[in-house]
Amino acid sequence: MTGRPSGRPRTAASRVTVPWVRTRLRTAPGAAAALALLVAVTAFLAAALPPALDRYDEQGMRRALEDAGPARTGVQIQTSDADMFLSDGPWEDLLSRERVEGPFAKLLALPGRALPLDRDQSSAGVRTTRPQKAPDRYLSQPDGVAPVFHLVAQGGVDGHSRLTQGRLPKAPQGAGAAALEAAVTTETAAKLNIRVGSVVHFPRAEGDPLAVRVTGLVAPREPDGPYWSTIPELSRPHRMVTQGPVPSQYWAGALLLAPDAGPALLDTPGAPARYWNLAPDLAALQGRDVGDVTSAVASLEGGPLLERVVAAVSPNLDVSTDLDDVLGGYEGLWSAIGPLVAVAAFGTGTVAAVVLCMAGGLAAERRRAELTLLRARGASLRGLAGRLLAETAVVAVPAAALGLLAARLTVGTGRTVQSVAAAGAVALVAALALPLRAVAVHRAVGVHTGREDVVRARPTKRRLVAELTLLAVAVGAVLTLRTRGTSAEGDPTGDELVSLAPVLVAVIAALVLVRLYPLPLRGLARPARRMRGVVGPLSLARAGRAGGSTVLPLLALLTALTTAAFGGSVLTGVTDARERAAVFAVGADARVDNLGERAAADVEERVRRVPGVEDVTPVKVSYTALAASLRVSLAGVEPDAYAALSGRLDAGAFDADLLKADGEDAVPALGSPEMEERLGDAPFPVILDDGDSFTARIVAVRTWTPALGADDFLVVDGSALRAGLEPPTGLLVTGDHADAAALKKAAGGEAQVRLRSDVAAATVESPLQTGAERVYAAAVAAGAGYAALALLLTLLRAAPERAALLARLRTMGLTRAQGRRLLILESLPQALLAAVGGALTAWAAIRLLAPGIDLTTVAVASGAPAAGRALLRADQLSLLVPALAVVALTVGVAAAQAWWSGRRGAVRELRAGDAR
Repeated sequence: MTGRPSGRPRTAASRVTVPWVRTRLRTAPGAAAALALLVAVTAFLAAALPPALDRYDEQGMRRALEDAGPARTGVQIQTSDADMFLSDGPWEDLLSRERVEGPFAKLLALPGRALPLDRDQSSAGVRTTRPQKAPDRYLSQPDGVAPVFHLVAQGGVDGHSRLTQGRLPKAPQGAGAAALEAAVTTETAAKLNIRVGSVVHFPRAEGDPLAVRVTGLVAPREPDGPYWSTIPELSRPHRMVTQGPVPSQYWAGALLLAPDAGPALLDTPGAPARYWNLAPDLAALQGRDVGDVTSAVASLEGGPLLERVVAAVSPNLDVSTDLDDVLGGYEGLWSAIGPLVAVAAFGTGTVAAVVLCMAGGLAAERRRAELTLLRARGASLRGLAGRLLAETAVVAVPAAALGLLAARLTVGTGRTVQSVAAAGAVALVAALALPLRAVAVHRAVGVHTGREDVVRARPTKRRLVAELTLLAVAVGAVLTLRTRGTSAEGDPTGDELVSLAPVLVAVIAALVLVRLYPLPLRGLARPARRMRGVVGPLSLARAGRAGGSTVLPLLALLTALTTAAFGGSVLTGVTDARERAAVFAVGADARVDNLGERAAADVEERVRRVPGVEDVTPVKVSYTALAASLRVSLAGVEPDAYAALSGRLDAGAFDADLLKADGEDAVPALGSPEMEERLGDAPFPVILDDGDSFTARIVAVRTWTPALGADDFLVVDGSALRAGLEPPTGLLVTGDHADAAALKKAAGGEAQVRLRSDVAAATVESPLQTGAERVYAAAVAAGAGYAALALLLTLLRAAPERAALLARLRTMGLTRAQGRRLLILESLPQALLAAVGGALTAWAAIRLLAPGIDLTTVAVASGAPAAGRALLRADQLSLLVPALAVVALTVGVAAAQAWWSGRRGAVRELRAGDAR
């Protein structure tokens, strides 16, 4: 800082260097500590968001891969039939162990870091590509259909399993062997009635059947791992269903041959082929690697990597995987959730930045006289700004670094660059707020300033241009969000603009309210002069002279209230969507199924007596009914009780009289839209699986019904069934506090019980969804905290002047009660402006942006039955509670200040005012 203007003689005092920063920190340690705390908390929140999103992203991707299963996520390479027919050498050599394991190491190294592979869980071998039927009578045959087997010669069985009985198989000496040896898993042996020593025969087109002797039973060490799960039926058999008019069930399993028994499979009609299953290393994959993994998979399926695979194995092969589809589905989930999370992040970030600027403005206002005196004595603007910057930076930078360190230790270490950038931005805003405000206020040298008056203040033309520019940007963002939603591929700038839409709405509302605020004050000023009391006119006059710069505090409050209400509405909408999806899945508050014919005659009454149960609706469901040769799900119900239950949801409500059987030829039926389209309104025959039959006719159409969900269904009066509703196959239970264990005990037998609350909790399929909820909850809490802080800073800025005013008025006879009312009434106009304006702004923002925001992706799993699209709706509590809290906090602070000023005494306040 320059002590005097250039050209004047320099004195000894001007050459003295004052340790400015150290002196200021010693003079005002409380202000420095408060700034450090504010910066540290803000930096912690800003730096914690990137690693938190990275953790949710990584957990979400891994959950998506785990749910898809190894059969979909693994890369399966298999030679085609042409591999042997076009080969020059002997076929036995082509299926030898050397020709299988030789290329295996090369294939594992091909993708590199782009697609990390789990070498231990990857596998290679020879297998039959066509299932072989085994007609042995001792094998399990559920519907009299012989089981089928795949013969698999896969390496590494001894290392991935534990031998429980017998021994591992040995390979025959060359092709043409009369018998083969194999092992089976313990689960396959138990379900197909196989023991050590059993012989499985496979018919051949010519000659005797091929005999495969079971020499041992093995227990997989990781039965659900990629090694055992990539090939179906390898670790456990599966029930299959035959095609035809009468479906029949049969078993499909696998026999494990020796790793070098591949050439022996040439004696089977199963079309043997070599294969290599490459299992991705899920522990090494991270959310940010989705693009690289997708590119590597595409290259394996039809790019440079495929050419290298062909060179290493054979030109006649197939590469298949669903890994790209799984990752594509996950990217779709992230693209739907990411911009929605960005709305909360931008809103809270804007509020935090405004509060930091307000803290700098408060410090500049508190030191206005000091800085004015320095400028009057010749301090340069650059020198003054530099020293103020050093003063704030020495506090803000270490505090931001501390917040960054706390965020890294608490949340995680992902996305280091983004976390450091976020904490650095907080430190930069905090350090620049005071010097920039000082430069703006003290740009011109002067001692006396005119009275700031919000009523008489006239906005400049520059401000008008800025306001119109912001209005145009906000309108564009809102229109974009309404037309295209919260995501647009290939346009990151547009995504940021859309995410800023609620903030821009709050900015425009703040600017508009600041322009409208003086109007009621001007209108009330003249009639207030005729009031007999002193508190009313004085408080109104004080409200009009509260300062001309009210944009920043009002912007902070409106943005905070809008963010809190927006986030609260999102959380409420997500909860409602899950509850609605759970009701659609269960059909009631609880459901008891699988009662069967052995259910007790009084099962309905026993369930009705369970604590927490309000009502019970019996249903009789058949999932294999035939309606005019169409397979359909049919439910028999009691019309009155079932109509009352269906009325709880608009999609399933109907008139009970429509469904009552009145003795006519055709039984009235409630049908789904698909059934109405296929069957029309003409009578059609219905045949149940127990032989019962009747004629029905669709009289009403609904997209959903409690007993059968949204599938193709028919609902009829239970009295039209031959045996009526006795015994029921299920019970729909109404009651918010029903206990699952008590319901199961009352129902008895093998009854299945599902609670709506349990289904609602299970509708979330990805940590990315729960992470988005947590981010919104944190944004609501942080927005509320910053709103309270902004309000306190606004009141704290005027606190010294109000204290001095009360002291002067008490010398004129003002009582303490009048002083308390004066401060409260003086603060109420701005508080009411912020509260009402914030509630209206939040409501308008939600109404404007709701058509472009779909909460279904955040709320429920992709396969959950949702009641249509879950749109954003204004939540009354989220709108009113923050607004009322602003008014309550304002009144509380004003009353507390009046009480504290009364305790200090008028003489001390007047002396403090004279000193200022």
